[in-house]
Amino acid sequence: MPDKKIRRYALIALIVAVGLGVWGEVSRVLARSALGRETAESAIPTVATVTAERSTLGEELVLPGAVQAYIEAPIYARTSGYLKAWQTDIGTPVTKGQLLAEIETPEVDQQLSQARADLATARANETLSNSTNLRWQGLLSTESVSKQDAEEKSGDAAAKKAAAESAAANVARLRDLESFKRVVAPFSGVITARNTDIGALINAGQSTGTELFRIADTRRLRIYVGVPESFAAVTRPGLEAELRFAERPNGRFVAKTVRTSNALDPILRTLQVELELDNAKGEIFPGAYAEVHFKIPASAETLRLPANTVLFRAAGLQVATLDADHRVKLKSIVQGRDFGNTIEVLSGLEPNEVVVLNPPDSITNGEQVRIATPAAAPAKDNGKS
Repeated sequence: MPDKKIRRYALIALIVAVGLGVWGEVSRVLARSALGRETAESAIPTVATVTAERSTLGEELVLPGAVQAYIEAPIYARTSGYLKAWQTDIGTPVTKGQLLAEIETPEVDQQLSQARADLATARANETLSNSTNLRWQGLLSTESVSKQDAEEKSGDAAAKKAAAESAAANVARLRDLESFKRVVAPFSGVITARNTDIGALINAGQSTGTELFRIADTRRLRIYVGVPESFAAVTRPGLEAELRFAERPNGRFVAKTVRTSNALDPILRTLQVELELDNAKGEIFPGAYAEVHFKIPASAETLRLPANTVLFRAAGLQVATLDADHRVKLKSIVQGRDFGNTIEVLSGLEPNEVVVLNPPDSITNGEQVRIATPAAAPAKDNGKS
């Protein structure tokens, strides 16, 4: 009897040991399988994505601008002498033809008097030569003089006439030169500089002297801007821009593009653009610095992507797109304008395609990825505790 009990207990112990062994082995297999699944799942990279879309918003391009008067010119003397008087100072509005200054020109006055006397002599000689020629032509008809003598008198009359015309031209030249003693405004504007004073020596010789005045028409202003090459094609006459000035932080000034150079600077790779601003109130001064805000219209044929979606590969610029099974498909793109945080995609991508943000350099075609779940928006604090 005791032997049977011993055998029964031994059998039970054996069964329990075998069961424990089987359970342990199954647990290890299940754990190994779970670990393999977990490892495989953790090997799948998790990525954030963005959808390629056409942007309906334009782009604001901010560039520095140089403000100039619509017309500005230095005023020089055209005759030599001493400044007798000046009539206008800086800041004085003037009209076209208004007297600015007078120059005393005694030498030119004497030269004009001498030229007039020479003209009178030349005309007297011309009159005498003409009358002599007429008499000799009459004598020639009666064969009282030789033909050669008559031709000499005719030639002398022609020479005296030419001398009289030369003297008349010299008088006209000196008369015009004397008229330059009155320095007048060539157009309506404002005197912005006066660089002379009474008694100053005025030299109008072959070398250009010091400018007497500077005049500017500030009723309209020109603003010159250098537009980068990537925006040159969309910057055309008629495009409006908002101007901002440090001295007028609350002012809003709208200028319009009137012309472009139609050529890029070979060194700076910029397009010179001229804008025009109505300044009838005189609020803006020439020479000011302007911050020019262009509103670049959006293009209906291009897509926008964040700049951190681009991969720089040997094949060129690429982006990593995802198909319905979340598998990667690399696509080559043609980039347009660079807006800093975003870029313009001209071709290689279709609207509504899912693109990977910040793709790793090791990403490859056909790779399985997991799309990250967007973070929930933080709850708004309504003031209740």
